[in-house]
Amino acid sequence: MEAVHFGAGNIGRGFIGLLLHQAGYHTTFVDVNEAVIKEINEKKQYTVVLAAEESESLTVKNISGINSIQDPGKVIQAIVHADMITTAVGPNVLPIIAELIAKGLKERAKTTNQPLNIIACENMVGGTSFLKEKVYEHLTQEEKTTIDNLFGFPDAAVDRIVPNQKHDNLLQVSVEPYYEWVVEEPAIKGTKPDVNGITFVDDLTPYIERKLFTVNSGHAAVAYVGHQMGYQTITEAINDEKVQEIIKGALHESGEALIRTYDFNREEHQAYTEKIIGRFMNPYISDEITRVARGPIRKLGARERLIRPASMYMDVTGKEPTYLAKTIAAALKFTNEQDNEAVKLQKMIADQGVQEALKEVSGLEAGHPLLKVILNAYNERGD
Repeated sequence: MEAVHFGAGNIGRGFIGLLLHQAGYHTTFVDVNEAVIKEINEKKQYTVVLAAEESESLTVKNISGINSIQDPGKVIQAIVHADMITTAVGPNVLPIIAELIAKGLKERAKTTNQPLNIIACENMVGGTSFLKEKVYEHLTQEEKTTIDNLFGFPDAAVDRIVPNQKHDNLLQVSVEPYYEWVVEEPAIKGTKPDVNGITFVDDLTPYIERKLFTVNSGHAAVAYVGHQMGYQTITEAINDEKVQEIIKGALHESGEALIRTYDFNREEHQAYTEKIIGRFMNPYISDEITRVARGPIRKLGARERLIRPASMYMDVTGKEPTYLAKTIAAALKFTNEQDNEAVKLQKMIADQGVQEALKEVSGLEAGHPLLKVILNAYNERGD
């Protein structure tokens, strides 16, 4: 079996690449990092270390790599012969790889009627749908009809903490033992990919939002509040009782919104939340706060990890999301000269004032009750 995976970074190798190997696929990694691609083709294997007190090392073999800038034709041919396509490139890179994927799918449609599924394994809501939209921008109407019949674009929810890291071995990657990969079954074309580790569900939305509003909301709370308190790493921040109070409060609020909206079992969701907090406290996967907090404008978006659960909580309970508001206020104060979004956000606040900047990035309309709650939290923190 042949898999083509876009993105040979830590998540691509340490999460998706590992599961594809364990499922028996030969995986072709597609990336622009020539050093990584060269190493993949020379070594033809790498090690994944499960970061825990009792560490375990796993070897991933049966791999090859293609530099998509140097050899786009090889990528197209790999798509023609693939049994599965996955991505882990980051939301901002999906539009960049879309044209090459479109060319590959068009070429494949000329030679075979074999169905194929493309799954974007990104840290975003509707990642595959977004990729499909960008792929279709490079197709004619006739080509769209052909591809609609042959190729599936199922959305997915993925969850595995892969911290920023450096190793003497370029390809080695450390990941947490826990992972979750949930895929939307109705959008699958042909036979479901036979990958042990994928959970197929009829409706993905509850699982996407459960992950986004627990894992990502919680990680954001640790990062933004921890940054305000002067911490450098997630481990330092999560061991502070004040940070723990805010993260537990924020996840109680997002959890209440999820339970009432999607009818999750309360006890099971509480156990899920406690497991997530325990994962953040794993000292073997600690990350830099600036990396977890990067991109605050995107993370303050209307359907993202902070604004959406806060507004849902207000809708379903009629109460103020006190702890989510504290987290949002901390995100509005996040500063990092190396983060373009953080710099832009601070300029927006300086030029327009915090309320207008918040309205612009969050999509909240004037008069929305959440605005007042956030502004009160922002001012309470010393401004």
